[in-house]
Amino acid sequence: MYLIFDTETTGLPKKWNAPLSDGDNWPRCVQISWQIHDQGGGLISNRDYLIKPDGFNIPYESEKIHGISTELAFQQGEDINNVLNFFKSDLKRVQFIIGHNVNFDRNILGAEFLRKALDDPFPSLKIIDTCTEQTANICQIKGGPRGRYKLPTLTELYFFLFDDKFQEAHNATADVEATARVFFELIRRKLINPTVFEDQNSQTDQITVIQNKISLYGIKHKNLRLESQKLKSSSTDKKQPILKQLNSLKDHSYVHLHNHTQFSVLQSTTRISQLVDATIKHNMTAVAITDHANLMGAFHFINYTERRNKDLDEDRKIRPIIGCEFFVCEDHKDKSHRDDGYQIVFLAKNKKGYHNLAKMSSIAHTDGFYYVPRIDKKIIENHKDNLIVLSGNIYGEIPSKILRIGEDQAEKALLWWVNTFDDDFYIELNRHGEERENIVNEVLINFSIKYQIKTIATNNTYYVNQEEANAHDILLCLKDGEKQSTPIGKGRGFRYGLNSNDYYFKTSDEMKKIFGDLPEAITNIKQLVDKIDCYTLSNEIQLPRFEIPKEFTVLNSEDSNIGENNYLRYLTLEGAKKRYKKLNHETKERIDFELKVIANTGYPGYFLIVQDLISSAKKMGVSVGPGRGSAAGSVVAYCLGITNIDPIKYDLLFERFLNPDRISMPDIDIDFDDEGRSKVIDYVIQKYGSKQVAQIITYGTMAAKSSIRDTARVLDLPLADADRIAKLVPNIKLSQIFSLTHQEINDNFRSDEIMRIDEIKKLSKEDSLIGQTINQAKVLEGSLRNIGTHACGVIITPDDITQFVPISTARDSDLYVTQFDNSVVESAGLLKMDFLGLKTLSLIRDTVNLVKKRYNKNLDPDNFPLDDLKTYELFQRGETVGIFQYESLGMQKYLKDLKPTVFADLIAMNALYRPGPLEYIPSFVKRKNGQESISYDLPEMKLYLEETYGITVYQEQVMQLSQVLSNFSKGEADILRKAMGKKDFSLLQKLKPQFIDGGKSNGHNQEVLEKIWKDWEAFAAYAFNKSHSTCYALIGFQTAYLKSHYPEEYMAAVLSNNMNDIKQVSFFMEECRRMGLAVLGPCVNESDFKFTVNENKQIRFGMGAIKGVGQGAVETIIENRQESNYLSIFDLTQKIDLRLANKKALENLALAGGFDSLGESHRAQLFNPDGDGIIFLEKAIRRGGKYQDSLNSHQINLFEDDKDVLSDEIKIPECEEWRNLEKLKKEKEVVGIYLSGHPLDDFKREMKLFSPNSLKLLSDLDTIVNKELSFCGIVSTVEHKVSRTGKGWAVFQLEDFKDIFEFKIFGEEYLRFRHFIVTDQFIRIKIKIQQGWVNRESGRLTEPRIKFNNFESLHDVITNNAKKLQIQLDLNTLDENRVLEISEIVDKFKGEKPLSIQVYHEKEKVNLSLLSRKYKIDVSKELLNKLDSVDLPYLIN
Repeated sequence: MYLIFDTETTGLPKKWNAPLSDGDNWPRCVQISWQIHDQGGGLISNRDYLIKPDGFNIPYESEKIHGISTELAFQQGEDINNVLNFFKSDLKRVQFIIGHNVNFDRNILGAEFLRKALDDPFPSLKIIDTCTEQTANICQIKGGPRGRYKLPTLTELYFFLFDDKFQEAHNATADVEATARVFFELIRRKLINPTVFEDQNSQTDQITVIQNKISLYGIKHKNLRLESQKLKSSSTDKKQPILKQLNSLKDHSYVHLHNHTQFSVLQSTTRISQLVDATIKHNMTAVAITDHANLMGAFHFINYTERRNKDLDEDRKIRPIIGCEFFVCEDHKDKSHRDDGYQIVFLAKNKKGYHNLAKMSSIAHTDGFYYVPRIDKKIIENHKDNLIVLSGNIYGEIPSKILRIGEDQAEKALLWWVNTFDDDFYIELNRHGEERENIVNEVLINFSIKYQIKTIATNNTYYVNQEEANAHDILLCLKDGEKQSTPIGKGRGFRYGLNSNDYYFKTSDEMKKIFGDLPEAITNIKQLVDKIDCYTLSNEIQLPRFEIPKEFTVLNSEDSNIGENNYLRYLTLEGAKKRYKKLNHETKERIDFELKVIANTGYPGYFLIVQDLISSAKKMGVSVGPGRGSAAGSVVAYCLGITNIDPIKYDLLFERFLNPDRISMPDIDIDFDDEGRSKVIDYVIQKYGSKQVAQIITYGTMAAKSSIRDTARVLDLPLADADRIAKLVPNIKLSQIFSLTHQEINDNFRSDEIMRIDEIKKLSKEDSLIGQTINQAKVLEGSLRNIGTHACGVIITPDDITQFVPISTARDSDLYVTQFDNSVVESAGLLKMDFLGLKTLSLIRDTVNLVKKRYNKNLDPDNFPLDDLKTYELFQRGETVGIFQYESLGMQKYLKDLKPTVFADLIAMNALYRPGPLEYIPSFVKRKNGQESISYDLPEMKLYLEETYGITVYQEQVMQLSQVLSNFSKGEADILRKAMGKKDFSLLQKLKPQFIDGGKSNGHNQEVLEKIWKDWEAFAAYAFNKSHSTCYALIGFQTAYLKSHYPEEYMAAVLSNNMNDIKQVSFFMEECRRMGLAVLGPCVNESDFKFTVNENKQIRFGMGAIKGVGQGAVETIIENRQESNYLSIFDLTQKIDLRLANKKALENLALAGGFDSLGESHRAQLFNPDGDGIIFLEKAIRRGGKYQDSLNSHQINLFEDDKDVLSDEIKIPECEEWRNLEKLKKEKEVVGIYLSGHPLDDFKREMKLFSPNSLKLLSDLDTIVNKELSFCGIVSTVEHKVSRTGKGWAVFQLEDFKDIFEFKIFGEEYLRFRHFIVTDQFIRIKIKIQQGWVNRESGRLTEPRIKFNNFESLHDVITNNAKKLQIQLDLNTLDENRVLEISEIVDKFKGEKPLSIQVYHEKEKVNLSLLSRKYKIDVSKELLNKLDSVDLPYLIN
């Protein structure tokens, strides 16, 4: 016999794998129903019981599912002891227990048996489940884990079997009847094979003979939901606002204490500024931020509030409250199961409280992160001081337990919070129009009265304005990767979302009205806010402790930095002896001045730390740049080895780096080679400790175009429409499009941009999905999209970093990451150092290593002569591809014009070649070359402007001239420089009279001074930092020196340092060809991991650039060729470690041509299966493996010659070589570019003569509308398709030498030209770019479209398109033999095309064009080849 049963419960277990003895984990049973059936499926008996609650009540959310209320269970329920006895008695009558997802129900009852100190009867029983992989495969419902079918619910399985839905799902009585019917139907159809059946046939034969579907058993079910509703009181959370109560709240200001900002990533649209501005607007006295588990917005929040308070009267100033909504779980380190915990709000009373929040947030992110950042109650107990706690929203512990577990458990939770925080714990009441809140609030108010706990009315805000609710919902969809059309709810087929649009920043009056029946929830807020102090998060920089030698330590000194200052002076003077052969008075004075300023600012330790880092980096072999930024203006930095540019020699200013009149933190950015940067960070961690070092967080925000695309994705706008709208946006914020006036738009944008702006505005007014997308994207623009890590910023602290700033972790970093971003870390008191990885330094190092390897010459880039003629000749020719800072096409043009001859020219060009000062380059060039006179407004200016030919190029020049002309101090000169650079007109107005008066006192004419000031105002905003320009000009010079003196080694290093960007590799290989350098393909006997140079000065392709050939494979190939080169493929496979160089690596190496030099076979032979299905290369690998196995097992005599071993040579199979195109395509598959040639090489002439356009031209169709163009290329991919109407069309890619473009062709054009659209076909196409179609409904223009006018084979291009031929003859070379040669060619290639001969003599200025009347010619590829072979110039058409 069979017992089929089902239960309804108080909820779900927290841990599904917890033991049944854990009574708190397993929910309580509130209903049980079972039926007993005989072997033929007949119903023998059935029982159904509600369970009378024993020390528990039925939570709201469980009641929502099954409809059984606590009241109903008390009234109609049976004692659990009786029910268990009845059930146990019936279990003895049957052989098998049946259920759907039966393990859950057996665990529920098993736990109930154990609670009553009874044995769990289930382990000894034979159990059959109707929810298994078997039934999943029967129903085949997609969406299961790892691509499998999902397990069916009882409703889904029932519907599959009977094509009908059963009523009253989640009523145990109905579920049991449905389960019984399902089970016997599955047996009848022989769809399942329960393993507990010893003999399935004999066990089920009475059921399988039944002809019709199993019927229902006719059991009547009570509508428990209706029964519960009858017992319910008329309403909950009765609100009876009384006018008197509302009047009593008139003088009480409401304060929002539960607000999320955009730093709750993708969960809130509220910006910090919006929140504070709304608080001020609504005359509130304070406001809190309570983001999810992080304090990323805390510093910005305090800062913005302080700024706004400066403009407010004292009584209107607002108090910023820093809080955090934590996820509080059971054990924050337990990651064996998902536990997101409960959401609890914490508010900091003061700065100590803030530090506790920071500690907890750091722990949540570093130790507790598992799906979400989590803490637990032990963490809270350790960091509870100076904190206020709110019970939280419906996801807080107490509300959650009220809704999901029961009021008794909620009350126990409440007592823990009260006992832990005493009167700093408040019960939070929410009213957003949700039924669950009403249920919770009723219980919470009772708790409040019972335990005398103050209540607080909050509005959990996620957006400021109510109309932003939809944008916020889109943001939530974006976070979860959902469409907005997916309904809100729980479970499969639903998404997360808020059930009302009331989560906005309500006014005081709105909140008072909502909580008018609970006035104390409003009045209690003032008492809470009064507990909170105002404080700032700004701090002075806290430097890590730097150990100095004991002899420099000064004890009991009032100046704590005196020891560091002494040691810094010592190191500086020692360095000065090495840097300067003789210390003159000027240098000594400069050093003393700088050391004095450093001592006054209090940062000697900073210089010592930086000096130590750079010194250690150099010892580790890491390349360090010569300097960066204004630090190069410091002689102290130069003497310490921090920089490598002599500031005195290049007239660089220390005060540009460190203002002597104002104490400010020095900032030294350091360039390391990009491969060595990680070594430096490892050193920092080792020296200061991993808990004192972190990287800096970055916040990725939604820009205009990305907000449109993201919004479109959520709203399900077609991708083509989304892309078109995004492309309409010019390079400005979306919000500016709608805020700028018509005049401002006309003044600042091009005509084509204005048209696009107008189009966006027009679209936004449409009542369509496009209009909605634009308007919602406007709200979301600027929202925080993701977080990352700063590319170079590193924080070092004097103690555990969490003492100073909250931290997190990042996917792309092993270090901790600060929660504060780069804009505020220094203000928060953190030492920030920028460790920049500069690829050019790696390039220089690699070149030096190649030169050392090839010539055994030790190059020192720091000592390259800066007057090297060969290097300047390279600059003068503009051959600066691959030269740091000087490689752009525009720079190349200006260098050719300038013809630089001194290093100062390069410094100036580096400073001038940028937006703004670019317009001064022509004048600079003319003055340099004597084509324009050089003049100075005042004679005194010559000293500082002579090197730039009278043009103010550098900020330092403005600073020096202001001192010389008008007696500005060094500090004042720096302030002037900053004011001009930042266009601070109010400060400039203050400084101008000082400049004029100072100049007049020195005897200068006021009009001239006015002119100088006006010139400075116009140009100083663009003037560049000479220190930085000098440093980077030096690196540029070093690269140019290497390129001019060691071109092969330099270009090999350039290629190596771009191996990860195959387009760049192709670009630089083209430069190698221009330079006449041969770049050979990979070779197992010559190639290294990177590109190298062989004995013949040829660049050899690096094996590391081949896909699938890793570092290990290359290393074993190099290691085993040291004694001698590989002689054959067998020689290689016998020597190398085949575990490192696997089959895939060797195959890809072969396809790239790596074995070509072995000479014994061509590539096709290596991949020839030769009848047995195993390619020859694999046979060679297997043979090598056998050889190594034999060697390792000592089966080979040590005195035998290895070549004699396994001497049964495998014969290399003969086969045809691959066609050139096939070989090239296989090269491209494994390298990314064609190596040994290009498929279009044979058609260079055709492309040059008849289609010089690059496919890149098609990347912006809007700019070429109405133009007719032709393109040549090879068809690389084709996909022929059929439309819904049955018409053919195609998508194909055309590839030229550098670019690929995807075309789509339809209709008549497809039918006419489809025979050309074949993979590997060489074609020329003629197209016209036409305006897009006009949409009849919207009137909008679609994207431009391509009209195909003609296709032709590249083989026929010359024949089809050459109309005439002109042979060009130089009279200097014309003789009888030449005439005879031409005559023979004309006779051989007779045809129908006109022939003419152009005779010219340059010296005599003779130029005659003679048309032949007698001869016509056949213009063909063969003819042109012949003309080229005899060096006879010609023109076609």
